[in-house]
Amino acid sequence: MANPGNYDSNAYWKATLGLITKVLAIWFICSFGLGILFAEPLNNISLGGYPLGFWFAHQGSMYIFVGLIFWYARKMGQIDRKFDVHED
Repeated sequence: MANPGNYDSNAYWKATLGLITKVLAIWFICSFGLGILFAEPLNNISLGGYPLGFWFAHQGSMYIFVGLIFWYARKMGQIDRKFDVHED
């Protein structure tokens, strides 16, 4: 942490909550929306021989979740550097 007492903690928390909200929204859309709510229309599309709704419910969500982890870590690093609270 570069200078822990000299940053706007409210703005930092607001940026962090905004990022968490985006991650949770993507997670919800991919897991519940694409895997359950929109599974029937997506099943008309085939991916690798499997209906797309089935693929999202079983494998696609996991790939998206792993991608979300790396995206979240990168964006949190950017937020930390912006507010100068990053680790050296």
